[in-house]
Amino acid sequence: MAKPVTILDLQKKRDEGTPITMVTAYDYPTARMADEAGVDLILVGDTLGMVVLGYDSTLPVTVEDMIHHGRAAVRGAKRAHVVVDMPFGSYQGGWQQAMENATRILKETGCGSVKLEGGQRSAETVARLVEAGIPVMGHVGLTPQSVNQTGGFRVQGKTPRDAVHLISDAKALAAAGAYAIVLELVPTALSHMITQRVSVPTIGIGAGPFVNGQVQVWHDILGMYDDLRPKHARRFAEVGDVIRGALREYVEAVRAGEFPTARESFYMDERALDLIRRMTPDQDMSQAEQVLSELQDAPVPGIDR
Repeated sequence: MAKPVTILDLQKKRDEGTPITMVTAYDYPTARMADEAGVDLILVGDTLGMVVLGYDSTLPVTVEDMIHHGRAAVRGAKRAHVVVDMPFGSYQGGWQQAMENATRILKETGCGSVKLEGGQRSAETVARLVEAGIPVMGHVGLTPQSVNQTGGFRVQGKTPRDAVHLISDAKALAAAGAYAIVLELVPTALSHMITQRVSVPTIGIGAGPFVNGQVQVWHDILGMYDDLRPKHARRFAEVGDVIRGALREYVEAVRAGEFPTARESFYMDERALDLIRRMTPDQDMSQAEQVLSELQDAPVPGIDR
């Protein structure tokens, strides 16, 4: 069994120039598949509010939501490092609030670290958590929890003033002890500059190739939704089409009486059936017996009766 990925492993990858891979997962089966695929980091992101829970933003997501999904993802990950997002309202009230919620998330999920948004304004909180032994991943650029303040899901840092502010944000997080920093929707040149100016791994999403790693949302790269097609995401498969097609085939097969067949059915000993008939003389079982008889007599390739 492969050794679990630690934050020291991630720093080593950054120092050696080995790209870091990260993907979101929100439950046991997705985390297990991501883990088996060899990703370094699994993010239980508050994006689950939009892609799993059906909200219009990440803002309604609660600490309880994150713990519920984080716990499931941790059970599926044997090697990858699992990061759980701190949702909106769980740390904006100050480092004491953040400490309480981060401690709870780590204890109740078993994850390896937490992630929170914000640069200089979150630096003290990051420092306090790290001092208490809680590994923290930072997040600057587009910060979805502040989408109402930033004017929507837009590229950040496009003006000199905003770019300098982003660089300062990233440097503040690194100085506070964040073990890695997510750069979201940041121009390629700027994300490259930030990566050169901090000593911890940078992980981009819509931040170009000149960062230390990449993170993508599970549902985006697998083509789960037709109405969600972010520019920064490449659809590596069209799993949504496959799933919808399989479900349509299932519905049609059931309605046509083609499922289940003998292959998907189970049988009883004739003596047991006869005993049941004698024990239930008042029951009208003629129709059920006819179906059972047809299934019993149907040939099943590869099955020895």
